[in-house]
Amino acid sequence: MLGTTLVGRYQITKYLGGGGFGETFVACDSHLPGSPECVVKKLKPQSIDPLTLQTARRLFDTEAQVLYKLGTHEHIPQLLAFFEENQEFYLVQELISGHDLSQELLVGKCFDQEKVITLLTEILEILDFVHQQNVIHRDINPRNILRREDNNQLVLIDFGAVKQIATQVTTPAGVTKSTVAIGTPGYIPSEQAQGNPKFSSDIYALGIIGIQALTGIEEDNLEKDPDTYEIIWQDKLSGLESVSQEFAAVLDKMVRYDFRQRYGHAKDVLQALKGLDKSSTASNTVVYAPKVQNQPQNQLKNPKKPINYKSIILRAFGGLSLVSIGLVASIFIINRLNTVNAKELYQQGNTYYELQRYQKAIAAYDQAIEIKPNYSNSWKGKAATLYELKKYNDALIAYDKAIELKPDYLNAWKGRGFTLYKLQRYQEALASFNKVLEKENELPKVWNAKGEILSNLKDYNQAIKSYDQAIYLQGDYQQAWYNKGRALHNLGSYKDAVQAYQKVIELKVDNVSAWYNLGNALVNLKRYEDAFKAYDKTLQYQPNHYQAGLSRSNMLLKLQRYEDAVESFNQVIKYQPRSYPGWYGKGWSLHQMQRYETAIKAYDKALSLRGRSFQAWYSRGNSFFNLQQYPEAIKSYTTALRYQPEHYESWYSKGNALLELQRYQEAIASYQKALKLKPSDKKSQKAIKEAEDKIEEKLEARNPKPFFRLPRVFRIR
Repeated sequence: MLGTTLVGRYQITKYLGGGGFGETFVACDSHLPGSPECVVKKLKPQSIDPLTLQTARRLFDTEAQVLYKLGTHEHIPQLLAFFEENQEFYLVQELISGHDLSQELLVGKCFDQEKVITLLTEILEILDFVHQQNVIHRDINPRNILRREDNNQLVLIDFGAVKQIATQVTTPAGVTKSTVAIGTPGYIPSEQAQGNPKFSSDIYALGIIGIQALTGIEEDNLEKDPDTYEIIWQDKLSGLESVSQEFAAVLDKMVRYDFRQRYGHAKDVLQALKGLDKSSTASNTVVYAPKVQNQPQNQLKNPKKPINYKSIILRAFGGLSLVSIGLVASIFIINRLNTVNAKELYQQGNTYYELQRYQKAIAAYDQAIEIKPNYSNSWKGKAATLYELKKYNDALIAYDKAIELKPDYLNAWKGRGFTLYKLQRYQEALASFNKVLEKENELPKVWNAKGEILSNLKDYNQAIKSYDQAIYLQGDYQQAWYNKGRALHNLGSYKDAVQAYQKVIELKVDNVSAWYNLGNALVNLKRYEDAFKAYDKTLQYQPNHYQAGLSRSNMLLKLQRYEDAVESFNQVIKYQPRSYPGWYGKGWSLHQMQRYETAIKAYDKALSLRGRSFQAWYSRGNSFFNLQQYPEAIKSYTTALRYQPEHYESWYSKGNALLELQRYQEAIASYQKALKLKPSDKKSQKAIKEAEDKIEEKLEARNPKPFFRLPRVFRIR
């Protein structure tokens, strides 16, 4: 690709590298002064079949928006542009001059604790911002961490989510899946390798970097326990007296095999690192002493009398028995007191929760957990409170802890399902709800939530079955009826959808959403009068409902009640002065009432909001045409065709205006354009014939035919 210019702007000058996900280049931006350098990432989908490309485009759009938002951080490259060319996707980002951490983390080179903490802290501060945006990096490794040349600061690059574009394949059944796992071997934890990355997956990868820096051992050579799969690394620290047990414990927690036992987010690790007691480093180090060889017997000095071990053991045993009894009793009493205190605090937390004093509730639950860490009820109570505070990631961690302590805790499984649903992790939420319903299937709220997940996954038939189960258990379950209506609507079963919406309204007459969607279903059934009434009801209960206002106005147009439509569009504009559809609809209504000058003013307002609307330019031209202001009409039609060259009506109408101005050749050319778009169009054919006749008449007027014939001349012989 060297020398290639993409989208007429980015000239490729250097190849940086590539792999299975795509290629990276340096390019010059020829549209900016001095043609500054930038980085161009090329992502090529695994397949170019229409379904896969459609999925790739959607992912590309989404991830580009995420990168643009992340690029506002000074330690993440700024996204400059993104585009598609020849069914390949390109990202353009700022070029960072410097080197990556792989040039610092060399085999055999060991960093001291202070330097590793500084390194981790700097990366974690960037990662904390990333996690706050609800983004998982997915590919933390030394090559994706750059050190700037100008200020020596770190920059995080190459977010793994973008690489999905190059790994997704859509099956004929419409199922999208990845062909490979995103991440770098040695830094990718098990859950990510299975396609379920968590925030803690990034923590794992960063922990590996920390261990690599401390030990000087490559990530692939770190030993793992064959039974637990935990990383064994502390025995490689012999002689490194500056590594504290506290810091080693932090690293251990970062790289736990089970993601639920790791830190949940970057901010949690930052807090743990800040909490390290630096003053205790020397006294609490990870030390592995060399083995001491037994001394020969003849080197022992001052030999003593033989010791009566049997007597000592018997006396010790007797003493220990008494102490043990006391210890057991003490432990029992302490545990009993702890349980009582924890229960009291748990009940206190519940009271605060019911009063919606959520911060105090969390404080009480936290105290209960501090006294009794394995008290699952407190973890569940804390999770429910965090859910109400919309701290869904924290709530999930607490629910997982409650389930870890009590695997069959149905309320925790249920809460976990609702939390995962809020996080849009639908498959995991579905699994949680199925777990609950296996044990107890008479829970209408869970059935309804399951239906909502299936609807989000576009499995509407299965969703309706779940809603029906919820309704069977609770006949007046308004939300389940409404959700059922939406699912039926999406399936095109409009009559059944109408019945479901009507049931919702029967249960709650002022349900705005039900009235509005009832109107939409009635439109699809072409019951315009009834649809108008439904939209009108929506506006009675919520006068500023924008979509209902537009829909009611459009129904009045359908019913040819133009004066009422003007008033309805005025109501839309009252609540939304910059509504293009409102102004355009008003103009159209006024045109139908032959109030052309006022219509033009409305169209002009619409065009001030959306200047490239060919439809508004075309309609404006029609109003000028009816005012017999043909030059202005031609200008409007010409502008419409600039934005939509294949708009048949604009070519035909422009031809009519040119015909009125007796510009017959131009009129014919315009009609021919219209005829090219609609080859069998009788109107255009007739108009061309009319224009040709006018030309012939004009020619005849200029060169009139003689009224009599000259007599034939005969030669006389």
